[in-house]
Amino acid sequence: MDFDPVLLARLQFAFTIIFHIIFPSFTIGLSAYIATLGALWLKSGEERHQLLMRFWVKIFAVSFAMGVVSGIVLSYQFGTNWSRFSVATGNVLGPLLGYEVLTAFFLEATFLGILLFGFNKVPPWLYVLSAIVVAIGTTMSAFWILAANSWMQTPAGHEFRDGVAYPLDWLHIVFNPSFPYRFAHMLNAAYLTTGFVVMAVGARYLIAGRHVAEGRTMLRMAIGLTAILAPLQLVIGDQHGLNTLAHQPIKIAAMEAHWDGSKPGDFHIFAWPDEKAGVNHYELSIPKGASLILTHRMNGLFPGLNSVPEADRPPVKVVFFGFRIMVGLGLFMIAAALFGAFLWWRGNLFETRWLLHVMAQSWWVGFVAVIAGWVVTESGRQPWIVYGIMRTADAISPVPGATIAGTLALFVLAYGVVFSFGIYYMNRLIAKGPDQGADSNGEFSGHPLSAAQDAGRGTL
Repeated sequence: MDFDPVLLARLQFAFTIIFHIIFPSFTIGLSAYIATLGALWLKSGEERHQLLMRFWVKIFAVSFAMGVVSGIVLSYQFGTNWSRFSVATGNVLGPLLGYEVLTAFFLEATFLGILLFGFNKVPPWLYVLSAIVVAIGTTMSAFWILAANSWMQTPAGHEFRDGVAYPLDWLHIVFNPSFPYRFAHMLNAAYLTTGFVVMAVGARYLIAGRHVAEGRTMLRMAIGLTAILAPLQLVIGDQHGLNTLAHQPIKIAAMEAHWDGSKPGDFHIFAWPDEKAGVNHYELSIPKGASLILTHRMNGLFPGLNSVPEADRPPVKVVFFGFRIMVGLGLFMIAAALFGAFLWWRGNLFETRWLLHVMAQSWWVGFVAVIAGWVVTESGRQPWIVYGIMRTADAISPVPGATIAGTLALFVLAYGVVFSFGIYYMNRLIAKGPDQGADSNGEFSGHPLSAAQDAGRGTL
C-alpha cells in the first residue's frame, strides 16, 4: 500500500490540533469567567459567587491539563514531521512560541496552583488576584500563538536568504497584517464558547431543580455576555473577511465557491462545488450576495478560483462547507443569546422550559464553530504552509508515509483513552455541582471573608 507522507502528516497535525484547540478555546474564556466571579465575590461577599468560582476552577484545571498534553504532542510534530518547515521558519516562529511558554504558560501554571490549593491558605484578595493572573496568562498565550499562526498566513517583517527566514522587524512580525483580526476573532470565539457551556450547565441545574441560585446566576451572566459578544462576532468576522480578501483572495473565493472573477459573486446558501469542472451544482443562492458582503457593492468584483492554476487552489469543498458550518452556528448563537436576553428582560426566562432545554443541549456549538473556523483558516491557506512563500509539500520531513500512519493510529488510540477519562471526570464534576462541603484538602470551603462563619459551620 502506498502512503502519501504529505497527506498523512497533514492529517496527523489536523487531528491533534483539533483536539488541542478545544481546550484553549474553553480555558481562555473560562479563566476570565472565574476571575469575574472572584471580583464579584470580593465586592458583594455573596457565597454563591465563591462557590461558583471554586466549582469552575476544578473544571478549568482538568481542561488546562488536557490542553497541555495535546499541546506538547503538537510541538514535537514540528521536529518529527515538519523538520524542513522548522529549518526554514525557526528563526521567526521559534522565538514566538518560546515567548508563549515564558510569558504565558509559566504564569498560568504557577498561579493555577494557588487557585487549586490556596483557598484557605492565602488571603481572599490574593486568591482572586491569582485568578486574574491566570486569565491574563491564557490571553497572553492566545496572543503569541495567534501571532505565530498569523505570520504564516500573512508573513511580514522578515527576509528569506538561502531558503531560511531571518527576522528584520519583530513588531512587523508580531503585528502582521492579519494578526489584529485573527486575535480579536479567536478571543471573542473563546468567550462565546465558554458562555454557551456556562449557559448549558446553568440551564441543566434549573431543569433538574438543583443548585437553583447558582444556576440562575450562571444563566444570567452567560446570556448577558453572549448577547453582546455574539452580534459583535458578526462585525469582527466581517472585518476579518475583508482583511482576508485583501491578503488571501483565493481563500475567500473558496469560502464562497466563486469561480469566475469577471462576474459579481452570489452568496451560496448551499451548493456542491465541482473542482474538476470549475462549477457549482445544486445552487441555492442569494444573487450578488457575496459581492455585497465583500465589496459592499452589488456589482463588486473579487478574484475567482479560476484566476489561479488548479495546483494553487485550496480544497474547495472543505473550505466552503466549513465556512457555512461556522456561520450557521454563529447565527444560532446570536439568535439564542438575543432571545434569552429578551425573555430575561420580560422576566420569564427561568420559566420558559423549552428554551432551557435548548440551552442545556447547546454546550457544543462554540466548540464546533471554533473547529470549523480553524479548518477554514488552515485549509484555505493551502497549498501554502507560509502563504505565498513555502508550499506544504516542501515542508515535511523525509519520513516514510507508513511511519506517519503508524504514529497517527497510536495518537488516535491514546487520545481516545486519555481524553475520554478527562471528559468523563469533567462531567462528574458538573453532575455534582458547586460543592458547599469540603475542599480538595478536606478543609471546609466556606466563606473566608468571615472567619466566624467558617468556625460556625465546622468541617466535614
